[in-house]
Amino acid sequence: MGWTRKVLRVDLQARTCTEEPLNMEWANDYLGQRGLASKYLAEEIDPKVDPLSPGNKMIMVTGPLTGTMASTGGRYSVVTKSPLTGAIACSNSGGFIGAEIKNAGWDMIIFEGKASSPVYLYLENDKAELVAADDLWGKSVWETDQLLHGKHQDPKLRIACVGRSAEAGCLYASIVNDLHRAAGRSGVGTVMASKNLKAVAVRGTKGVSGIKDPKRFMQSTQDGKKVLKEHAVTGQGLPTFGTQVLMNVINEVGAMPTRNMRDVKFEGAHKISAEAMAEKRESDNRANLVTNAACFGCTIACGRISVMDQGHFTIENKPQYWGASGGLEYESAWALGSDTGIDDLETLTYANYLCNEDGMDPISFGATVAAAMELYETGAIDDTITGGVKFNFGSSEALAKAAEMTAIGEGFGKDLGLGSKRLCEKYGRPELSMTVKGQEFPAYDPRGIQGMGLTYATSNRGACHLRSYTVSAEVLGLPEKHDPLTTEGKPALVKIFQDLTAAVDSSGLCVFTTFAWGLEDIAPQIDSACEGEWTAERLLEVGERIWNLERRFNNQAGFTSADDTLPPRFFKEKANTGPAEGKISGLAEMLPEYYDLRGWTPEGVPSNETLQRLKL
Repeated sequence: MGWTRKVLRVDLQARTCTEEPLNMEWANDYLGQRGLASKYLAEEIDPKVDPLSPGNKMIMVTGPLTGTMASTGGRYSVVTKSPLTGAIACSNSGGFIGAEIKNAGWDMIIFEGKASSPVYLYLENDKAELVAADDLWGKSVWETDQLLHGKHQDPKLRIACVGRSAEAGCLYASIVNDLHRAAGRSGVGTVMASKNLKAVAVRGTKGVSGIKDPKRFMQSTQDGKKVLKEHAVTGQGLPTFGTQVLMNVINEVGAMPTRNMRDVKFEGAHKISAEAMAEKRESDNRANLVTNAACFGCTIACGRISVMDQGHFTIENKPQYWGASGGLEYESAWALGSDTGIDDLETLTYANYLCNEDGMDPISFGATVAAAMELYETGAIDDTITGGVKFNFGSSEALAKAAEMTAIGEGFGKDLGLGSKRLCEKYGRPELSMTVKGQEFPAYDPRGIQGMGLTYATSNRGACHLRSYTVSAEVLGLPEKHDPLTTEGKPALVKIFQDLTAAVDSSGLCVFTTFAWGLEDIAPQIDSACEGEWTAERLLEVGERIWNLERRFNNQAGFTSADDTLPPRFFKEKANTGPAEGKISGLAEMLPEYYDLRGWTPEGVPSNETLQRLKL
């Protein structure tokens, strides 16, 4: 479909919804989704703005291939300034609402200001209105979804909303769509709640139009689907096991962050793996995993649908959790499991359900619980702080109670909702927070996978694996094998992954396609859909432009090269087992070369020459 060329601007304070034309000059420079919305944000807000003030804006945005027949063409993003990090935030989600926004005829929705009382946006094709949501405030994501579907009596209505955690000020609250898909990281849901915006409900019936060359587009998308089907990862591994296929793999290479990243292997990994999810339980002869699931237009179908043991202590008297719902992905299983030292699959599933039900990023939540456990075991906090809950590593009871408290912002859950950086600072042990720029690490230890250390340190949204997934090359050997234990060649590897991913994140496609696709597979799909000439080289330049735009925003927000670092643990404590035994992060060796390859000054600032070359 390319672009619809329409932007919906929603002034929450004035309660107006106004149509305006898409800036096509920017679209040609930034493509769509992550890149285009970041450009709009950078032009429209002060980078130093308080993220939770009315002066911040929040943009829901699609890519040019969102809503089309391209495989995985259902992605949308939420772009804003993060309350967790203070940096630019772009959180990507699948499900079906992105395609619904596009089919309603819109490229993006810009929310500005703050409503005087709770509202939701109802969008049906060209009809846009803000509706009172006082009756929805205080409700969970699941309750809100049910109430809105009941009110509008349309089973095809697609809904994105925030839960009670966002209303309570949890700094890593997410925006959940389709019940268990989420724009999960960096606290985008917290920003949405701060604007008194409870939900966005969309129905689009206009369909797809405006493809530049429909015949060539159909052929290029079919060619792409064939590549995905025939690839071992996208055609077999992800459909069968989901991202959880990585649990045992990463554990074996000695890069499984465990017990707040003190250890690099988890002895209980096999109990919370994809294989374990598929095994029948002795208690009820049912498996945790019910089936896989796909987002809009996806031929990979990596999603997990799970069902819990009704007799498990977490839900034995809670029938609302007895049905099938969104199951564990690798990142949530790691954060809730290995990082907290818990190997009870049912407890992890319960905590994951609560993250979906009330909109919490399971990575930041799990990692914050892990930090709390280390604070507890080292004596920095005690039962008087935790409300009597014993936060020992390996305690299923502690994790379940933590999820319940944080979901509604009560008791020690209010502290947990701060994220691990603020939590550890509050109790005098800042070094126990495993974060970069205030955002919690994902599931790869930078001592065992050296490229990921540079990835985390330089990520524009704080620690993140999806900004440069060098695990693909360093562990899986895709597109070619790199030794995970060396620093040699990693600055160039990280840069190319960052630029490529920025382009993919701006297209409307899922980054998981890049296990099988290169830009030579993606470019023909964009080129046949969008006006102009879109080559692999141009897309890589677009990605580089986006990366530097984000970097400049962060620099203007007050970030410096001093923020491109890792917690002290990774420089002082050597990996204690596995292939990386004895290793620390080699970030200091990689960072200067990375800056040089980026065309930045030694202080990490894009040079004037780089800015001019990229039209910045």
